[in-house]
Amino acid sequence: MLNDKTNFGMKRIALFLMILLLIIFSGFAEKQTEQLKEAMFYKKLEGKKVVCQLCPRYCIIPNRKRGFCRNRENRDGKLYTIVYGKPCSIGKEPIEKAPFYHFLPGSERITLATVSCNQRCKYCQNWEISQASLEERDHYDATPQDIIAIAKKYKVNIICFTYTEPIVFYEYMYDIAKLAKVEGIKTAVVTGGFINPEPLKELCKVVDAIKIDLKGFDEKFYEDVCGSQLQPVLEACKTVKEAKTHLEIVNLVVPTLNDDTAKIRQMCTWIKENLGDDVPLHFTRFGPAYKLTNLPPTPITTLENAIKIG
Repeated sequence: MLNDKTNFGMKRIALFLMILLLIIFSGFAEKQTEQLKEAMFYKKLEGKKVVCQLCPRYCIIPNRKRGFCRNRENRDGKLYTIVYGKPCSIGKEPIEKAPFYHFLPGSERITLATVSCNQRCKYCQNWEISQASLEERDHYDATPQDIIAIAKKYKVNIICFTYTEPIVFYEYMYDIAKLAKVEGIKTAVVTGGFINPEPLKELCKVVDAIKIDLKGFDEKFYEDVCGSQLQPVLEACKTVKEAKTHLEIVNLVVPTLNDDTAKIRQMCTWIKENLGDDVPLHFTRFGPAYKLTNLPPTPITTLENAIKIG
């Protein structure tokens, strides 16, 4: 009889083979074709510079340079997304792995990601792709139409943008979501929520569900551990709620860094007062990864205490 560890390993191998077949038989393979698309949400400046207005960093990007996220490049005074149609990861998984537990539970999802991120979380579980540039990782040419075709071929009714940070492949995600809506396919976004209000409002018009990682509840944690800011993420949570897009919140509890009981209580109170008690809140367990391999996994008792507070 196989034990749980052996079963888990076999399932991972089976999933890998399935994804490989998915890629091979969907009619596209690894390529290096350049496929640029002009970015949304930017402003031209003097001297062929541009300012990106997608996220709160407002990167001012000189000609022939890229922004903080590595995915948006200025070419002669126009800002382009260089990862449009270039996913580094495509798969098929249960929606609960997102974790979405209140959006079409029991369904499967096509998962999709390109490289990079606009945050720098020291504990990132997908750092191999989230902290890489386009040139540093293998990728595939897959148009929005290709992604829709994959979902239809495998009879999957959800496409989920996840693993890295969908905000940094905004235009690709947006176009897929628009096509999916026409085809009756649902779309879901797993994001850190570090995005400006206007692009988020536009995104809410075309996607069906958003899960925001509320990584902690103080600015110092966001600055020191995530390389970003808390307040824009809180505003993003409120924007999604106001748009009446399905919203779920996840908090990864990291030992010694964001597991303070008072902060968890403060976060839960804020969620109830600003988003309502109908918004699902998930507490997930930290595992040593990336730059925080020195920390232990989150104790189960810590998670149980967080649930009681929630």
